[in-house]
Amino acid sequence: MFWVAAIAMAGAVTLLMALAVRRGSGALPQERADGDVYRAQLREMQRDLARGVTSAEEGERLRVEVARRLLDATRAGPETAPSSRGPSRLGIALVVAFLIAGGVGGYLWLGAPGYPDLPLAARFAQADALRAERPSQAEAEARQAAQAPAEAEIDPAYLTLIESLRQRVTERPDDLEGQILLVRSEDGLGRYAAARAAQERVIALKGAEATGADRAYLGRLMVAAAGGVVTPEAEAVLAAALAAAPDDDTALFLFGIAQLQVGRADRGFQLWERFMQTAPPDSEWRAEVASQMPTLAQLAGVRYAAPEAAQGPTAADVAAAADMSPEERATMVRGMVGGLEDRLAREGGPATDWARLIGALATLGEPDRARAIWQEAQTRFSGRDADLATLNAAADAAGLTE
Repeated sequence: MFWVAAIAMAGAVTLLMALAVRRGSGALPQERADGDVYRAQLREMQRDLARGVTSAEEGERLRVEVARRLLDATRAGPETAPSSRGPSRLGIALVVAFLIAGGVGGYLWLGAPGYPDLPLAARFAQADALRAERPSQAEAEARQAAQAPAEAEIDPAYLTLIESLRQRVTERPDDLEGQILLVRSEDGLGRYAAARAAQERVIALKGAEATGADRAYLGRLMVAAAGGVVTPEAEAVLAAALAAAPDDDTALFLFGIAQLQVGRADRGFQLWERFMQTAPPDSEWRAEVASQMPTLAQLAGVRYAAPEAAQGPTAADVAAAADMSPEERATMVRGMVGGLEDRLAREGGPATDWARLIGALATLGEPDRARAIWQEAQTRFSGRDADLATLNAAADAAGLTE
């Protein structure tokens, strides 16, 4: 239907242009056009004389002048009149060919010939089909088993220690510290399926004390064991991790990968946009997400501008304000603090920027605002012990914990 409509519109436009060009070639010769004008003027003068609008003397003078001009135009002949011939048939054919070639060439260059129509309903159905066709965790791990690194290539002494640890954990399955150590060891060896099993045991032993970070780590091991595929089981684990820790960078990154693997760029963009707003600057996924965001935004059909790093008053800013009056210095610092607060409220940022804002507000003598920011930041970074430690240190230095 697209090609039928495109050809029909191109043909209609070409026909209209050809008719317009041919219409120009049918113009009257110059001497005939002038003669018709003078004859019309003579008829008009006769009507004016009959109505008494023009005197007989004036009418006679005008009649003689117009008659003279009519005679001159008649004597000029077609050989002296400027040519008004339109373009030749060859010229028309060249114009039409140029239009057709330009249209087809432009579409071949900018368009996607042969690409089928793909409305949103069809895309969602395709995504659902891809989601349903994903292998299970067991199937994906079985496919990757043959690609596991050979332990013969690893230091035998280290393998001996790991084997002792495995034996100990087998004999004492409720040893939480041993299970945690085993997870790290198997992960380091690239035995992701074994690490995944050990991490599942860790979460089971922790019970209600298992954190979102624990589940995010399990999801990461499951994806690694499946060769990069986010299986249904891994997606469920990552969803649970985000429910416990909505801003966990590993869970946001991998859950976004799960959406991309089934063609849901819109959902992947939402997850990674939140990642860019909340992930710590040193997150191992930040560089990859930042590089992919413009392309992902284009696929999702949204406008995207990378968030600027939130900045607040630094030591250099304070030093530069040393020569200012106290009023000017306070105005400058308040402007910086206000800008930092607005940016964090709008776009989020790492825990270090929230800590800087807490300290700045306390310094400005606004402990209530500083305490409110501290409480909001604790909610944002819930379940992330390192970030919470940074925030609590800033609050303690600002005297908010007393």
